[in-house]
Amino acid sequence: MEPIQLFDQRSLYIQDCGPKGRGVVTRTHIAPRTTIDISPILLFPTDEYDQHGQHTQLDHYTYRWKGGMALALGLGSMFNHSNKANVGFQRDFDNKVIRYTTLREIQPNEELCISYGPNLWFPDMEQDEQEQVKDTHSEFSSDEETEDAFFAKLQLSDEDLDA
Repeated sequence: MEPIQLFDQRSLYIQDCGPKGRGVVTRTHIAPRTTIDISPILLFPTDEYDQHGQHTQLDHYTYRWKGGMALALGLGSMFNHSNKANVGFQRDFDNKVIRYTTLREIQPNEELCISYGPNLWFPDMEQDEQEQVKDTHSEFSSDEETEDAFFAKLQLSDEDLDA
């Protein structure tokens, strides 16, 4: 395992983010593709997790990992979900850490969110908000696809990021 340099996180803070609960927010502008955190993990072997961990609050904060489930320590367990995530993560199995990197430019006072994937175990706050907006604006709807809907369907691979 290689030594891991920890980050000076004075520009990041945790605050109440409404219905989502506590989340990570930045005080400053952050450029795209900036590593903002490296969280060490605590690995729960599969059998231990199946017997105990999945029956506790830990189940809401763990990542799939080789040989079990991992709890991200530090900020890694504080990133809320967004369907339009502005932070991505990469699991580093050899060093037992998760690296978090911005996917786009981040503005001051913006919440930093990752995607938990399509199978959420809680109500999707963003989907509820989108449905409310859709209901409010239904008289203005058309058969044409909106730009947001089009871009929401696009998913970039790691190869696309290198282009």
